[in-house]
Amino acid sequence: MTLPWHLCVMAVIYILAGLNHFRVPKMYERIIPPLFTSPKTVNIISGLAEVVLGILLLVPKFSAWAAWGIIILLIAVFPANVYMVTNKKASFGLPKWLLIARLPLQLLLMYWAYLYT
Repeated sequence: MTLPWHLCVMAVIYILAGLNHFRVPKMYERIIPPLFTSPKTVNIISGLAEVVLGILLLVPKFSAWAAWGIIILLIAVFPANVYMVTNKKASFGLPKWLLIARLPLQLLLMYWAYLYT
Protein backbone atom coordinates (compact mmCIF):
# COMPACT_ATOMS: atom_id res chain seq x y z
CA MET A 1 0.00 0.00 0.00
CA THR A 2 1.39 3.36 -1.03
CA LEU A 3 0.93 6.19 1.43
CA PRO A 4 -0.44 9.50 0.13
CA TRP A 5 2.36 12.04 -0.35
CA HIS A 6 0.57 14.61 1.82
CA LEU A 7 0.46 12.14 4.72
CA CYS A 8 4.20 11.60 4.30
CA VAL A 9 4.75 15.37 4.31
CA MET A 10 2.76 15.65 7.53
CA ALA A 11 4.75 12.82 9.10
CA VAL A 12 8.08 14.42 8.17
CA ILE A 13 6.95 17.80 9.54
CA TYR A 14 6.06 16.27 12.93
CA ILE A 15 9.18 14.11 13.08
CA LEU A 16 11.45 17.08 12.31
CA ALA A 17 9.55 19.39 14.66
CA GLY A 18 9.82 16.79 17.42
CA LEU A 19 13.55 16.32 16.87
CA ASN A 20 13.95 20.08 17.00
CA HIS A 21 12.76 19.98 20.63
CA PHE A 22 16.01 18.18 21.41
CA ARG A 23 18.20 20.25 19.10
CA VAL A 24 17.17 23.62 20.58
CA PRO A 25 15.33 22.82 23.82
CA LYS A 26 15.69 26.33 25.29
CA MET A 27 13.57 27.75 22.47
CA TYR A 28 10.68 25.44 23.33
CA GLU A 29 11.11 25.73 27.09
CA ARG A 30 10.82 29.52 26.72
CA ILE A 31 7.27 29.28 25.33
CA ILE A 32 5.93 26.87 27.95
CA PRO A 33 3.60 28.80 30.27
CA PRO A 34 4.69 29.08 33.92
CA LEU A 35 1.64 27.03 34.92
CA PHE A 36 3.79 24.05 33.93
CA THR A 37 6.45 23.80 36.63
CA SER A 38 8.91 21.66 34.66
CA PRO A 39 9.40 23.13 31.17
CA LYS A 40 12.23 20.67 30.45
CA THR A 41 9.94 17.71 31.08
CA VAL A 42 7.09 19.23 29.06
CA ASN A 43 9.49 19.88 26.20
CA ILE A 44 10.81 16.31 26.24
CA ILE A 45 7.31 14.81 26.38
CA SER A 46 5.96 17.00 23.57
CA GLY A 47 9.06 16.41 21.42
CA LEU A 48 8.84 12.65 21.89
CA ALA A 49 5.11 12.74 21.16
CA GLU A 50 5.70 14.57 17.88
CA VAL A 51 8.41 12.13 16.77
CA VAL A 52 6.44 9.02 17.73
CA LEU A 53 3.17 10.28 16.23
CA GLY A 54 4.96 11.32 13.05
CA ILE A 55 6.47 7.85 12.70
CA LEU A 56 3.14 6.17 13.45
CA LEU A 57 1.49 8.22 10.70
CA LEU A 58 3.65 6.22 8.29
CA VAL A 59 2.37 2.88 9.60
CA PRO A 60 -1.04 2.26 7.98
CA LYS A 61 -2.22 0.12 10.91
CA PHE A 62 -1.64 3.06 13.30
CA SER A 63 -2.04 6.16 11.11
CA ALA A 64 -5.61 6.93 12.22
CA TRP A 65 -4.61 6.63 15.88
CA ALA A 66 -1.59 8.82 15.24
CA ALA A 67 -3.76 11.45 13.55
CA TRP A 68 -6.03 11.55 16.61
CA GLY A 69 -2.92 11.79 18.77
CA ILE A 70 -1.72 14.78 16.75
CA ILE A 71 -5.07 16.50 17.20
CA ILE A 72 -4.84 15.95 20.96
CA LEU A 73 -1.23 17.15 20.96
CA LEU A 74 -2.17 20.33 19.07
CA ILE A 75 -4.87 21.02 21.65
CA ALA A 76 -2.40 20.34 24.48
CA VAL A 77 0.25 22.73 23.13
CA PHE A 78 -2.23 25.51 22.33
CA PRO A 79 -1.55 27.25 25.68
CA ALA A 80 2.07 27.73 24.55
CA ASN A 81 0.83 29.51 21.42
CA VAL A 82 -1.40 31.76 23.52
CA TYR A 83 1.48 32.38 25.94
CA MET A 84 3.59 33.57 23.01
CA VAL A 85 0.92 36.19 22.26
CA THR A 86 0.61 37.35 25.86
CA ASN A 87 4.24 37.26 27.04
CA LYS A 88 6.91 39.43 25.44
CA LYS A 89 9.77 37.10 26.45
CA ALA A 90 8.02 34.12 24.87
CA SER A 91 7.19 36.02 21.68
CA PHE A 92 10.78 36.03 20.37
CA GLY A 93 10.17 39.62 19.30
CA LEU A 94 7.73 38.55 16.59
CA PRO A 95 4.98 41.02 15.73
CA LYS A 96 1.81 40.50 17.75
CA TRP A 97 -0.31 40.30 14.57
CA LEU A 98 1.78 37.35 13.38
CA LEU A 99 1.48 35.55 16.71
CA ILE A 100 -2.29 36.08 16.68
CA ALA A 101 -2.54 34.95 13.04
CA ARG A 102 -0.69 31.78 14.06
CA LEU A 103 -3.47 30.70 16.42
CA PRO A 104 -5.99 29.68 13.72
CA LEU A 105 -3.20 27.75 12.03
CA GLN A 106 -3.63 25.20 14.82
CA LEU A 107 -7.18 24.58 13.61
CA LEU A 108 -5.95 24.00 10.06
CA LEU A 109 -3.32 21.57 11.34
CA MET A 110 -6.03 19.75 13.33
CA TYR A 111 -8.20 19.56 10.24
CA TRP A 112 -5.29 18.22 8.21
CA ALA A 113 -4.73 15.51 10.81
CA TYR A 114 -8.47 14.79 10.97
CA LEU A 115 -8.40 13.88 7.27
CA TYR A 116 -6.44 10.75 8.23
CA THR A 117 -8.63 9.57 11.13
